[in-house]
Amino acid sequence: MNTKTYLLFLLTSFLGLSAQNNFEYWQQHVDYTMDVTMDVSSSAYSGTQQLVYSNNSPEDLNVVFYHLYYNAFQPGSEMDVRSITISDPDSRVDDRIGRLKKEDYGFMNVLSLNQNNVPVDFSVAGTILEVQLNAPIKSGESAVFDMIFEGQVPPVIRRAGKNSEENVALSMAQWYPKMAEYDFEGWHADPYISREFHGVWGDFDIKLTIDKNYTVGGTGYLQNPDEVGHGYGQQISNKQTNVLTWHFIAPNVHDFTWAADPDFTHDTLQVPSGPLLHFLYKTSLNEKYKKNWKALQPMASEIIQHYSNTVGKYPYKQYSIIQGGDGGMEYGMCTLITGERPFKSLVGVTAHEIGHTWFQFLLASNESRHPWLDEGFAEYTCTFIENDLLGKETNDPLRNSYNRYISLALSGKEQPMSTHADRYMYNSSYSTSAYRKGALLLAQLK
Repeated sequence: MNTKTYLLFLLTSFLGLSAQNNFEYWQQHVDYTMDVTMDVSSSAYSGTQQLVYSNNSPEDLNVVFYHLYYNAFQPGSEMDVRSITISDPDSRVDDRIGRLKKEDYGFMNVLSLNQNNVPVDFSVAGTILEVQLNAPIKSGESAVFDMIFEGQVPPVIRRAGKNSEENVALSMAQWYPKMAEYDFEGWHADPYISREFHGVWGDFDIKLTIDKNYTVGGTGYLQNPDEVGHGYGQQISNKQTNVLTWHFIAPNVHDFTWAADPDFTHDTLQVPSGPLLHFLYKTSLNEKYKKNWKALQPMASEIIQHYSNTVGKYPYKQYSIIQGGDGGMEYGMCTLITGERPFKSLVGVTAHEIGHTWFQFLLASNESRHPWLDEGFAEYTCTFIENDLLGKETNDPLRNSYNRYISLALSGKEQPMSTHADRYMYNSSYSTSAYRKGALLLAQLK
């Protein structure tokens, strides 16, 4: 059995167990149109959102939920409380939320919300907004929600924020009011406590107005490259203005992420019979790290080709690898990774995050409820890709995973893999179970 057949067999087997709970498959659909302005001096932003929600479920809906992720970055939030009470907190979070100055609090405020042009009542509890609908969204019908919202970008503590440790100005993940997923299990309006996300498939039409000196990269296809320039096109506009409006279209994705910095170098590389790769990284990196980013580019092309040949063809026309965030995290058509790394580490994190394009993003599994289903598959596949590209652990590529899992099993801290990602008693138990044990499950089945 070749690798592609093996992986497809495993995926259909695991996902089929869930599908048995619902006789006829269906999924919801959302279309976002947003016009947003970012003030880089204050890291505050405001905008409008029109969301068309198509209810393809067999049930009528009387309520909908939105995620307001940036509300997690305030003292006393569920993320803050978990981090200061768990025995092995993530060092990136620790007690940092509780020590934020008020002007650095993250928040997302919905100023007004209409359903089909009629105001609706809504309430907010932490990172979740609940909307009591004026009229049900009947099965097979759709509703239009018009919103005015504002937000404040917190410092990078977890995943997203301003002014990262590597001085990337803006890492904008989970930055907009995001409709929660509804499926055969019901609503997945999980509060933002720790790490993972889940979203609804849809199309995004985004206009972002920002300081003209900032280079932007992320999800979606830029519609006005010759207006903005910055390595996307030849800037031909003669407008005397201090800002530029970037217009992106992202079809059939379940997330929209972007990053921006006035010091980004922007390189591109065409993958043979594949997507155009965009690389955005700090021009001010020292020569060693810049050399690593240059050397990464042909490696990234090989990684994309490897996944396309062994798992399935990459379905979009571009992919962006962007310096930003707090480590490495996958998003629609892009990843944010920290960039000041040794070369092998840079290749490794890139291989892992690109792998998540297939194992979570394209499958759209619920990584909060089943973290091993994306982390385990990504860890397993990227281990062998790294082995091919870098010659790591040639005789036993999974040796480190076995050692890590055995250590967890002997520690008495192991928890069932069905544990929700935010409900592990130990962060170490989560990471070893989701990544290492998940990968070893696939190895043992093979």
